[in-house]
Amino acid sequence: MRKLKETVIEKTLLSSALVTIAVTVGIILVLSLEAFNFFSEVSIIDFLTDPEWTPLFSDKHFGILPLLSGTLLTSFIAIAFAVPVGLSISIYISEYAPKSFRRTIKPALELLAAVPTVVYGFFALTVVTPFLQSFIPGLSGFNSLSAGLVMGIMIIPFISSLSEDALHAVPNSLREAGYGMGSTKLQNSFRILVPAASSGIIVSVILAISRAIGETMIVAIAAGQQPRLTFDPTVPVETITAYIVQVSLGDVQHGSLEYRTIFAAGITLFIFTFLLNTISYQIRKKFREKYE
Repeated sequence: MRKLKETVIEKTLLSSALVTIAVTVGIILVLSLEAFNFFSEVSIIDFLTDPEWTPLFSDKHFGILPLLSGTLLTSFIAIAFAVPVGLSISIYISEYAPKSFRRTIKPALELLAAVPTVVYGFFALTVVTPFLQSFIPGLSGFNSLSAGLVMGIMIIPFISSLSEDALHAVPNSLREAGYGMGSTKLQNSFRILVPAASSGIIVSVILAISRAIGETMIVAIAAGQQPRLTFDPTVPVETITAYIVQVSLGDVQHGSLEYRTIFAAGITLFIFTFLLNTISYQIRKKFREKYE
């Protein structure tokens, strides 16, 4: 009977793994087939080099660069805000905060990740943008700055939680050795603990970047839907995910060339996130330290 239970558990776990693989393969096949149909009509050279993206206009251009620049701009703003804040929070929780406070604040901080992104989007549009307009003249009502800042707030738990876990896993012997050499707690944190936990911290940042690149509702609501090749954070931009939402609303004829653009944009986004996840895995594999 015991052997039967173990067999059932083993087959159940194997089935779960196979389902995950099958879903991933299915997503890749759908994106690849539809993207192939798109690139049979549009040159991939134009797709990668044309500075205009106007597939829904009479004068059609299919350059992905405006959507790519909007995606990278909002993601860069989010990471530039979230990394120092998230890392500071993780160091404080790991090294300075009392244990009782750590047990309370860490779950509360992780609740930020449970807030619906549409709520973050309206918060960026109705609160953050008017606040920024009060001291940034010429800031548009839709802009990448407020969208990026709120997106940074959203991904802070990814960085702070994973980085705190990495810092907490550093053996106490390293801390004691640093204090024995006369280091202060601040010096110990930045010169010993952060380098020792660097693999986990780097992985958390890369995963946060992947999350920022794939974000949809915040940028669709707060960043605007004007594809333009710019790195000015005060003007409206459109990201790859926001464009996919725009076309998926049903105004574009199913099966048309304009409709297939979402698959070309989607496979571009998939390649970006896949590369980031691969880099994250390789860094973790190469630099992970095992303490016994």
